[in-house]
Amino acid sequence: MFLISHRGNINGKNVQKENSPDYILKALSFGYDVEIDVWYVNNKFFLGHDTPQYEISIEFLKNDKLWCHAKNLASLEKMLYNNITCFWHQTDDYTLTSKGYIWTYPKWHPVYIDNQIILVVLLAPILPKQLWPAHRLTHYELTHVVVD
Repeated sequence: MFLISHRGNINGKNVQKENSPDYILKALSFGYDVEIDVWYVNNKFFLGHDTPQYEISIEFLKNDKLWCHAKNLASLEKMLYNNITCFWHQTDDYTLTSKGYIWTYPKWHPVYIDNQIILVVLLAPILPKQLWPAHRLTHYELTHVVVD
């Protein structure tokens, strides 16, 4: 199992910092994968949940520990063309990522299958991956758990 931080959050929700490059890099430095929201507008990539907010380079996105949620069709097309790990979903129960994982919408799903990413809400702060498995792993923020 591994954990995927939601927009860089690893210790509760921080709307002001979510999707910011520095916040994402901090989560990565603690050993997490990170799900980020990606836009492609006017031939540039941006991060941001509701709108394009932080301009980023394509090199930033070419990190195997990033799971890029395409927020517009142009971003999905450009990321697929450049072999960036990505997916598109809005309220679908399931969607397929470019890595072949089944991304499961955040609600109860009693069926578990191989290569599924299950979005769950855990209950207490999570410690950096370097401290696993000596400590109990839980979290306040929406966290993506991969079942292999």
